[in-house]
Amino acid sequence: MNVFGVDIGGSGIKGAPVDLERGDLAAERHKVLTPHPATPDAVADGVAEVVTRFGWDGPVGITFPGVVTSGVTRTAANVDKGWVDQDAARLLGDRLGGLPVTVLNDADAAGVAEMTFGAGRGRKGTVILLTFGTGIGSALFIDGRLVPNTELGHLELDGHDAETRASTKAKEDADLSWAHWARRVQKYLAHVEMLFSPELFVIGGGVSRKAEKFLPLIEGVRAEIVPAELQNNAGIVGAAMAAAGR
Repeated sequence: MNVFGVDIGGSGIKGAPVDLERGDLAAERHKVLTPHPATPDAVADGVAEVVTRFGWDGPVGITFPGVVTSGVTRTAANVDKGWVDQDAARLLGDRLGGLPVTVLNDADAAGVAEMTFGAGRGRKGTVILLTFGTGIGSALFIDGRLVPNTELGHLELDGHDAETRASTKAKEDADLSWAHWARRVQKYLAHVEMLFSPELFVIGGGVSRKAEKFLPLIEGVRAEIVPAELQNNAGIVGAAMAAAGR
């Protein structure tokens, strides 16, 4: 069974049909740049461009980089503030010609995909997936059950929003070496571990493709730390799962 998934990020909007039996993309994904400013209408146009590229006419799952409750986006840290309290499910559904649309937090989608098909498969206890990109997204699981919309990237760390110090964007903006950035990630993980005592951290986002450059440099964290197996496709897969009611 194939269902379409779209992942809205701070830098790109990407999507593809997903084979829900395999937990993998059924076709090569298509990506467009996230517009700036990332207003609701502009982003909706980008989503429509991705979906129509495949001639899709069925259910669509769409992730959003912020808190989402019942299809309404409640926060907008890395996109235009016009998303706050926006009925995203209705807006995006209308832009897609009335297709059934499910909207959820981007890290929650990635986490569900990793817990079902990837690095968290079969793991009990407390598992936290963290996506490092424009910001830091989080998905918290207790014995495989999601606690939605945790937004742990906005924890305070040294007087700053944690994602402004330890996201991939923070690394790029400050031109940090892998070793320097790994120390920041280590400090952040230690802080999250102190609060939640997880058995496992799953590190996702595009930087998961380069896990060997920084994960071996992280010390002093008791929890097991592994890269996401679905890497940067996890959000697309999780979005499709949500659209299929899984």
